Amino acid sequence: MCGERTVPSHEYWMSQAIDCAKQAELIGEVPVGAIIVKENQIIGRGYNQVISQSDASAHAEIQAIKNTGKSLNNYRLVETTLYVTLEPCMMCVGAIVHARIKQVVFGAYDKKTGMAGTCENCFDKPYHNHQVETLGGVLEQECAQLLQNFFKTRRKAKKLNNAAVSHQLD
Repeated sequence: MCGERTVPSHEYWMSQAIDCAKQAELIGEVPVGAIIVKENQIIGRGYNQVISQSDASAHAEIQAIKNTGKSLNNYRLVETTLYVTLEPCMMCVGAIVHARIKQVVFGAYDKKTGMAGTCENCFDKPYHNHQVETLGGVLEQECAQLLQNFFKTRRKAKKLNNAAVSHQLD
């Protein structure tokens, strides 16, 4: 109809988080990206920076929460949706709950540390004073492929490096 605004889909927003993940990859970080959306606008972005910042807490979700909190001048991010390319870990779940984010939409499931339903669902604990809605598997294939390609390339480089060192020792 004339004058109606089209609301972007979860896939659209996840593609924006994928762009952030690619920024992480460019600097040698595990390619995980996150955005925070409110009223159909991106209000924060983040990507993994654990290695470059020498900070174990510099996950994409944490970076997006910090950036958004600073720009809003508020640590509570009510009525927001966090889009992240990989299922959040336990640390990130805690930050998400404390930030009062309404919904988390993630791409790839994390079989090792996923805390939004894969290994455990830390969001559905009755003792939390804030409940977070979750939706997983949005653009799952693209998000998983980004991670698989990164680690495949990393393993290949390590193998080549080990072979070169071994050859030098001969």
